[in-house]
Amino acid sequence: MIGRDSSVMKAWEATVRKTQAVAKKRANSIFGSTYMAHADDEDHKEGSNGREAHELYHAEKVLSNGDYYKGDWADNFPHGKGKYVWSDGCVYVGDWFRGKTNGKGRFSWPNGPHYEGEFKSGYMDGTGTYTASNGDVYKGQWMMNLKHGNGVKNFVNGDKYEGEWRRGMQEGQGRYEWGDGNYYMGEWKNGNICGKGSFFWGDGNRYDGYWEDGLPKGNGRYIWSDGSFYVGNWSKDPRDRSGAYYPAGSSEEGTLEWDPEEVFDALGKYEICEGEKVSVLPSQKRLAVWRSSKGGDCGKPRRMSIDGRVSVGVEKPSDRMQLWGCAEGDFSGTKTPPATGVGLDDELMAMHLDGAISRGTNQLQTLKAPTKSKRQGEVICKGHKNYELMLNLQLGIRHSVGRPAPSASLDLKPSAFDPKEKVWTRFPPEGSKYTPPHPTSEFKWKDYCPVVFRTLRKLFKVDAADYMISICGNEALRELSSPGKSGSFFYLTNDDRYMIKTMKKAEAKALLRMLPAYYNHFRAFDNALVTKFYGLHCVKLTGTAQKKVRFIIMGNLFCSEYTIHRRFDLKGSSLGRITIKPESEISETTILKDLDLNFIFRLQKSWFQEFCRQIDRDCELLEQEGIMDYSLLVGIHFKDISENGEIISSESHTPADSECEGTPCTSRADMDLLLLDPTRWASIKLGVNMPARVERTVRRNDCELQLVGDPIGEFYEVVLFFGIIDILQDYDISKKLEHAYKSIHYDPTSISAVDPRQYSRRFRDFIFRVFSEDS
Repeated sequence: MIGRDSSVMKAWEATVRKTQAVAKKRANSIFGSTYMAHADDEDHKEGSNGREAHELYHAEKVLSNGDYYKGDWADNFPHGKGKYVWSDGCVYVGDWFRGKTNGKGRFSWPNGPHYEGEFKSGYMDGTGTYTASNGDVYKGQWMMNLKHGNGVKNFVNGDKYEGEWRRGMQEGQGRYEWGDGNYYMGEWKNGNICGKGSFFWGDGNRYDGYWEDGLPKGNGRYIWSDGSFYVGNWSKDPRDRSGAYYPAGSSEEGTLEWDPEEVFDALGKYEICEGEKVSVLPSQKRLAVWRSSKGGDCGKPRRMSIDGRVSVGVEKPSDRMQLWGCAEGDFSGTKTPPATGVGLDDELMAMHLDGAISRGTNQLQTLKAPTKSKRQGEVICKGHKNYELMLNLQLGIRHSVGRPAPSASLDLKPSAFDPKEKVWTRFPPEGSKYTPPHPTSEFKWKDYCPVVFRTLRKLFKVDAADYMISICGNEALRELSSPGKSGSFFYLTNDDRYMIKTMKKAEAKALLRMLPAYYNHFRAFDNALVTKFYGLHCVKLTGTAQKKVRFIIMGNLFCSEYTIHRRFDLKGSSLGRITIKPESEISETTILKDLDLNFIFRLQKSWFQEFCRQIDRDCELLEQEGIMDYSLLVGIHFKDISENGEIISSESHTPADSECEGTPCTSRADMDLLLLDPTRWASIKLGVNMPARVERTVRRNDCELQLVGDPIGEFYEVVLFFGIIDILQDYDISKKLEHAYKSIHYDPTSISAVDPRQYSRRFRDFIFRVFSEDS
């Protein structure tokens, strides 16, 4: 970072010594109140002004707002063992690290609840026990104030849950026992029984099978204590039930008429207890902080969060030293502090950037939000060349989705995936027994594997009525301005929820070939990042042309209430993977590529671990199916943008961030709002609405093919959207020829067209370099 020149090293060492001296000189007690000091060293003087900045000593501080602290103290922070009592009655006793609860401790609320266990950066994080005011007790693992990992919860009414938790709710494998001794053991999701599991009654009867929202749904078996059983398809709706009864000791179906409604009635009495919500989280508690009264108007009290951040609603300081005090000169108002007021981290960062620039990088520009672009696409109205094609598509979708069909089980027969499993429907202009009259020419409509795609829509929780309204409502589709690289045209629905793409016959064949594996992949992994497909159709125009147009309907990854400020299409290759657009010309719809990427994406620990697992699973699927040339589409929404359109880094308004360890991906205020209401996590999924941080990077000009730039420590709070797209490209003869030709002229590792195994390995290597854990 600094270079090998001895003169540069000496200058750097001098800068460090100078900055440390300034920091020591400016270190003043952040409490303008009395204290009691205890020291064994005779050289230590009474009073805070004579103390070294990093000296640890014992202090007792009574604050003017009624807060009280007694314990170890160092460098203007509680540091070590100590007790803090807030004026509202909250109390923390335990370990501190530079003003944050960090280590083992006990936090108690005035109305009775208390938590005893491990803390990290102000959060309940690690292993600990929480006792609620009503007597419920949870003992187990925590992450950022939420139950996360393995834990046991005993409810005051006698119920007990033991198993896995995720973000505050039961999720994974767990066992729930009610006060009467009956219990369930199996899978959970979002705090409810969901997946495969068994319910055991005290009389020896049991149900084994699948569940949804706390009730049997799908294949299952009810077994009596004498060995007789009923097996079939279960559903809350009696019309969807089917099954057979088998008496004990016999393989033949019996004649007993038995109604499964008895089981649903019995289970209706067993509810899952909800835990009480915490009104105030430990990470929300503030330390009362006063600035030094030396010079200017620095005597005005300031409130600061427990991790050193300025509280919401307080005017933000323009300089780190202003936050702690004003020792020499008046730095208040709009005056600029002298250079000696710059912190060590700031000076080292400046040296890092200077060094990078001296090696040949361009001067860093301030990031700006893209210019507001008009809505994507051209409305397909009467007179448009594809107007009739759009009407045909809408008529066909309305016919396919609206056609009554039995409720399909998620366990599909192999015949449902047969590429020959398709339905042709003729649409004459005058209408027919099954189709309405329409103003366009006669056409034929084909549905490919209709049962599979209907079940996929059910798996993706797509309501049939909403689906039809989005695509076939009164609002016209919008055609994107230009076709993609493959020559396919793209259409967007008016509500932006769905994207319709014309496709080649080879792509349709590839999808139908991989459809069984694709379907099973989504059944196994809810967080799969590969594109979601909702239907595959074909319009065949009659007449001399006999033209066929195939359509695939997909989810739009960027359908969100957030504005997407940057879009990146990432493959991990370098040849031709650059847009070459200046910052001022990047719009909200510009698709940037690998060599345009100037960020590293930092995900919170649990999300990063899940991200890595899912990328591996998705790439294994695509590799096994012989697919290559796919990419990770990433959208970034920046949270903090100034009035003049400049994107504000997180350091710009939280000067003490560099001193905080374990900073979460979201800002403190946003994270605390989420944690107070865990149900809000439901809108956050892997790749959708994900709070995160991005760190800016720079590339060296002396390295033409540097795929990932050097991080510079400049962070931004963001919301991320990402998914794997373009998953229908086979490594066919055309791609093999392309690989052979380009390998002669270019570095084979830099081109996109490589065999699926090599492509998967290179893609993952690159993605795991640009995504990392936020530590």
